[in-house]
Amino acid sequence: MTGKIFLKLILGVFCLLLLALITVDYTASQVAKDTYIQNLVQQLADKGRMVALSLPEPSTLNPAQARTMAEAAGGRLTVVRSDGKVLVDSEADPAGMENHRTPLRPELMQAFGGEVGWIKRHSATIGIDFLYVAVPYRGGAIRLAVPIAAVYQQVNRVRGRILASTALAFLPAIFIAALFSRWISARFATIMSYAGELARGNLHARLPQTGSSEFAQIAVTLNETAENFQKTVEQLQREHTELERAERIRKDFVINVSHELRTPLASIQGYTETLIDGALSDPDHNMRFLGIIRHNAERLARITEDLLTLSRIEQKRQKFEFEPNLVNGLLNDALELLAPIAEKRRIRLDLALAPADSEAWCDREAVSQILSNLLDNAIKYTPPGGRITVGAHFPDGRLELYVRDTGIGIPAEELPRLFERFYRVDKARSRELGGTGLGLSIVKHLVAAHGGVIRVESRLNEGSTFFFTLPMDESALGQEQLNPEFTTS
Repeated sequence: MTGKIFLKLILGVFCLLLLALITVDYTASQVAKDTYIQNLVQQLADKGRMVALSLPEPSTLNPAQARTMAEAAGGRLTVVRSDGKVLVDSEADPAGMENHRTPLRPELMQAFGGEVGWIKRHSATIGIDFLYVAVPYRGGAIRLAVPIAAVYQQVNRVRGRILASTALAFLPAIFIAALFSRWISARFATIMSYAGELARGNLHARLPQTGSSEFAQIAVTLNETAENFQKTVEQLQREHTELERAERIRKDFVINVSHELRTPLASIQGYTETLIDGALSDPDHNMRFLGIIRHNAERLARITEDLLTLSRIEQKRQKFEFEPNLVNGLLNDALELLAPIAEKRRIRLDLALAPADSEAWCDREAVSQILSNLLDNAIKYTPPGGRITVGAHFPDGRLELYVRDTGIGIPAEELPRLFERFYRVDKARSRELGGTGLGLSIVKHLVAAHGGVIRVESRLNEGSTFFFTLPMDESALGQEQLNPEFTTS
């Protein structure tokens, strides 16, 4: 992977250097050509002036002398009179040459005007391209010409030296570019490898963050992205787990409700059919059968009412009226409500009073239901002659109410599931005593609606104690209790 990236980068750098070399070649060639031509024009102009100084009368100059001077000057020599007549030419017969006073030869027109003139042009006489340079001369002009091919040869030599120097100068650049490409390719390879780790699900992988380069900033950004992605995936996993748990609870709930309703319904149906089949006229059994039917109907009513209560609380449709209530008043009301049942079962009820001015910020009916459910359970599982104590204390400055009994107790392994819906420690005895299996679940939700917590301590054959906390003032209520779904007064 690194090799491919390196080859692509070095190829890109090589293409850029080649483009730079072509640009340098073109620009340097143009500059070299222009510079060389300007220098050559200046040299030919100087040579032309020297020829003018050493030239005898044009009428006495013969072709042999003209060729000698042309060789000395390094070019073709032409002497033209001001009227355009060619007097002598080192490479052609003047008699056969046309009149040179014409706009087609602007270099001569400039020289006739007293200036140095030059131009690149094709020679009709010789048939090749020349660089012409003309200087003023007595009564005319002297013109020197060199073939353009010779000019280009010189330019190409200069160009070759420039290219060689430039190429040599590019060698360190290529070496540095190779090192830089290797450095970049290594980092790209690291990033691509990291992306592969993420694609394979390794969200804990992280890029090393060294230095302050752009790659380090990319590493920081990618790590942050991976971290956020990891948090999102973990959140989705938690939500998925919660959904699975909720689905399991829903299925268990449906199964439990069906099971709880099936028993009393079957009993009602069975005894009703028995009465219809003739037992209604049997004085020895008809009243007993009707009593059983009524007992199961009452059980169905209790289950239905508890289910509705639990549903209202869980869906936060239960309305609560939070207000200050004396703690001792809450405890007394609960004891008075359950006292007849406890007396019938020969169970003693004790009250451990709180300080007289102790208050709880709560819904009175909800707390009454909490205490009633806890007391009802305590009475059911406390044998005759036992004792139940209801009281309040203030551990760590918190208000905590409790219901303590001397009943049969609860095994330690059963305590974690005690507040689940329809969960019973002793299922047979619970149904015998008329329990719905929803009482403690309702208690848990009602306590939570007050922003409190409930806990239990128990020892087999020694008894159990249920503790729950209540807020002592309005400030102790959480945002959930203060939102519009709850009514406070």
